Amino acid sequence: MARLTAITLMTFAGLLAAASPGAPLPPSVPGIDAPQLAPLGPHKVGFRSVTLVHKAQPDLLHVDPATGRVQLYDRMLTVDIWYPAKVRRGAAPVTYTASLYGEPPRPSVQFSVRGLAIPNAAPDGNGYPLVILSHGYSNAPAVMTWLTENLASKGYVVAAIHHEDPDPYVVSADKRAAPNFNRPVDIAFVAAKLRHDLGALIDPAEVALIGYSQGGYGVLTAGGASLDPDGPNMSQVAGGWMKRLAHGASTEAEGKVPGVKAIVAIAPAGGAPRSAWGTAGLLGITAPLLLIQGDADRTVDYQTGALADFENARNSDRYLLTLRQAGHDIGLSPAPAQMRSRLWDMDWFVDPIWRPDRVNAINLHFITAFLAINLKGDTSMRSFLDVPVEDASDGVWDAPAGTPWGAYSPGGNGVTLWKGFQRRHAQGMMLRHAATGQ
Repeated sequence: MARLTAITLMTFAGLLAAASPGAPLPPSVPGIDAPQLAPLGPHKVGFRSVTLVHKAQPDLLHVDPATGRVQLYDRMLTVDIWYPAKVRRGAAPVTYTASLYGEPPRPSVQFSVRGLAIPNAAPDGNGYPLVILSHGYSNAPAVMTWLTENLASKGYVVAAIHHEDPDPYVVSADKRAAPNFNRPVDIAFVAAKLRHDLGALIDPAEVALIGYSQGGYGVLTAGGASLDPDGPNMSQVAGGWMKRLAHGASTEAEGKVPGVKAIVAIAPAGGAPRSAWGTAGLLGITAPLLLIQGDADRTVDYQTGALADFENARNSDRYLLTLRQAGHDIGLSPAPAQMRSRLWDMDWFVDPIWRPDRVNAINLHFITAFLAINLKGDTSMRSFLDVPVEDASDGVWDAPAGTPWGAYSPGGNGVTLWKGFQRRHAQGMMLRHAATGQ
């Protein structure tokens, strides 16, 4: 597999460089210092968007100020879909466009991201696992193409939801809290709809959820965690709608995705100032779980965030990858050119210490192994997760003479440098594992 992905990486990189000399590669193409499983897979990638209509949903952003009444409306959800594709020679790849809220009182900032996916290309094959992706608060799928395109090249159908969050810097507290209801409900609705609508392209029994920040809260909740009926969000969302997602919720209408095979939560919200799930709600997660967070996160506290989630989701076989001294900006692509003229704009994307492309490559490495094990039954990938030492900096590899400098650690046989990492490039990370029941 490593040889195949490396060849594919060079093929993609060569084609793109030839098309636009000097232009940066798409975020889904990792650099030469990426760990072994990060490079692209063997498939070309197609892209298309669909609009789904979730009928009779509470309009939490337009509450009657006099009565507090919440009207129902048809919630329109754009979903971007990446998939293995047949690509004709000379087809032009997509350029993604989106915007993020500017520093108040400045308006939103528009930007573009180069892609490698081909719009509306014909699918290549069928029966692929389905991955539902939920972005961070007020983000957009365009900022996570480092992950979506890369996973599609590895044989997944990836569906990213445009949640259309309100501007958190200008709206009232009740409107700012609306995504606490919408996230798990959007995820459950889209998963159910695509399980039906995508037909033979996917295997509806093999579904994973991935979320970043507010999306992390969404996938943990949709993936099985029970919300605390006395939790901090219950009274903030208008009309008492959060109560419908509290203890006992189990259906798609209540924001749950049945039969989830794997959950990945990156810098997941929901833990502070008081857990949305209470002391026992995370016990409802039984699917394997991969948590990723920086321990210097100032947006979502690490201790009450991923670390607490790891300790409390005891009915799940779970991993916690900790990036030392990393903050919250560990889930987005490198900053586009349009987002580099003001620090506020760049700080959406760039951690003060960790390079975004480096963080993305590390995340891709572990997410690739985790999904392959749990959605494709590839147990050979477990050696990339079951590391010999929890602290990556303690790893050692006495490589034989003549070993190329960029070679990957093979693991095993007394090698403690994490498998798939290059010498001096497994630093500043901790990876913990706990089996179901621990």
